Amino acid sequence: MNIFKKIILTVLTSLFLISNSNAGSIKIGTEGAYPPWNSKNEAGQLIGFEVDLANWLCIYMQADCTIVEQDWDGMIPGLIMRKYDAIMAGMSITGERMKVINFSQGYADEVAQLAVMKGSSLEGMDTPSGINLSLGGSNVKSALKTLTAALAGKTVCVQTATIHQNFLESGDVGSVTVRTYKTQDEVNLDLSAGRCDAALAAAVAFTDYAEKSGKPVVLVGPTLSGGAFGNGVGVGIRKDDTDLLKAFNKAIDQARKSGKISELAIKWFGFDASM
Repeated sequence: MNIFKKIILTVLTSLFLISNSNAGSIKIGTEGAYPPWNSKNEAGQLIGFEVDLANWLCIYMQADCTIVEQDWDGMIPGLIMRKYDAIMAGMSITGERMKVINFSQGYADEVAQLAVMKGSSLEGMDTPSGINLSLGGSNVKSALKTLTAALAGKTVCVQTATIHQNFLESGDVGSVTVRTYKTQDEVNLDLSAGRCDAALAAAVAFTDYAEKSGKPVVLVGPTLSGGAFGNGVGVGIRKDDTDLLKAFNKAIDQARKSGKISELAIKWFGFDASM
């Protein structure tokens, strides 16, 4: 073997080793500002249901994982730009998002609900307790009619680029004044400060805030799912990463069958939100 062949072989071997050294490495993006799904503790460490679940899914996949922060409004663009390989950030599976990225099977349900401060005129709203917009029917029509009347002339605060903003701007509850914020924390603060008549988000986001802050936040109206709210929360993955999609789906199956998802949901939400 001449010297040139030896050099070429050495280079090819090095490239092979480099490419395979990262084969089991996965970078997962999360917001870190949507408790109890994902947030940060006083030491600045990422915590929450999805952080714990991500770590367990990586164990099942036998993958070396890193969880990184990303602002919510840049979450999907960051995935497309390959800043990370997957999204676990309380992101609901919707048709609109699936035009751009793929989703794993759902790992948890996320029902939405309106929140107000105690003493609000919206307390005691008479609507059916749970509404799945995908089912249609008289209950859905009745609930939307009640919400339309209740929210007329009101300002409702939401986090930007969310299913909650999409719902309020869909026309299903009439013409609502929507005020958007970069993070859910900002929504919570302005709701408690009286700058919003109501706010819309995942119900557990409000109960978590009320418990930790001691603020008299009250959930009103029906829990909402389906339709604009999507079909549960899943892992967001680039369209071309089909092998990674299969790996996450297999890991989610293992986590569900072992009871791990239920265990983590009860730990963080106080109830079993697994799908």
